Amino acid sequence: MQILGTDHIELYVGDARAAAEQLCAGYGFHVYGQGGPETGLAGQRSVLLGQRDIRVLLTSGLSSGHRASRYVAQHGDGVAVVAFGCTDAEAAFAAAVDGGAAPVEAPRRIGRGADEVVVAEVGGFGDVTHRLVQRAAGGTAFLPGLLDTSMAPAGPVEEDLLHTIDHAAVCLPAGELDATVAFYERAFGFEMIFQEYIEVGEQGMQSQVVQSPSGGVTFTLIQPDISRRAGQIDDFLAWHEGAGVQHIAFSTHDIVAAVRTLGARGVEFAQTPGSYYDMLPSRLGDVDVPVADLRPLGILVDRDHWGQMYQIFAKSTHIRRTYFNELIDRHGARTFGTSNIPALYAAKERELAAVRDTTLSEGSAL
Repeated sequence: MQILGTDHIELYVGDARAAAEQLCAGYGFHVYGQGGPETGLAGQRSVLLGQRDIRVLLTSGLSSGHRASRYVAQHGDGVAVVAFGCTDAEAAFAAAVDGGAAPVEAPRRIGRGADEVVVAEVGGFGDVTHRLVQRAAGGTAFLPGLLDTSMAPAGPVEEDLLHTIDHAAVCLPAGELDATVAFYERAFGFEMIFQEYIEVGEQGMQSQVVQSPSGGVTFTLIQPDISRRAGQIDDFLAWHEGAGVQHIAFSTHDIVAAVRTLGARGVEFAQTPGSYYDMLPSRLGDVDVPVADLRPLGILVDRDHWGQMYQIFAKSTHIRRTYFNELIDRHGARTFGTSNIPALYAAKERELAAVRDTTLSEGSAL
């Protein structure tokens, strides 16, 4: 049994069609399929979106008792399923359950012949589950017989700017990080590939990254340091009501073009103070992408032993301000830009200090 990569993510949302329109208009996704009770998806309405190798399933419950409705009522819109593509879904299910994962749905076969798909589901962190998906070689159906995919593009769309799901960032309550890492090692054979303690002013957080041996699935797991001042991780846990996916990072091969294009479509990104770019030469030296291109767009850059990485975070559009998206462009780098957090914080502090100094000097001149 081998976990190949992230087959798809499924978000439970209040209105699947409205959420699909937002992602298509802003991020350039295309509708690859849709279904509901008329196609065999009892009690729900689902829309499948795609772009390059990314598949996002949006699901709304049609009654208060549906699993998606209960999720949205507690957590708001968010990632409820992270699906793993695997070579043998039955073996993966058995291994995960033996490793301590709660069984949610036993393996079942959907479709026939080249389009046959084997799916099973087990518990993950919080209320997020993992769907184990085995697809026949050459098969093209997503969930055969359950989604109408007649509207899907005939082939890859050349102007698509997003390529794959790079990683998911997960917020965990304090004290759950080590146990969660051990769970993914035991149940799915993941490996812990990176860890660090991050300080942001008076706040602190611990982060560990787990990854499948194939490198196709990566989770950045974060818990707050409750001995320090409460911060954004504490806010997420309170507003989301427990552990969950804070953001999904979509990879792109040209982040400047992607940010310009998505920004023109109405996607808003987090702002970066100009002093961040003033500090770049001393912090990182020469970078591949001209700073003149990065600065007006607010794109962050980091470097590790393997290369450089460019990233930017979109502003959350969710009412609870919990889930959001990230764009990431790797130039060989394997880590996750976490040094950008203290660097950005320091840059903001310098900017605020400059404003305070200017205000004081103006006041003394009066």
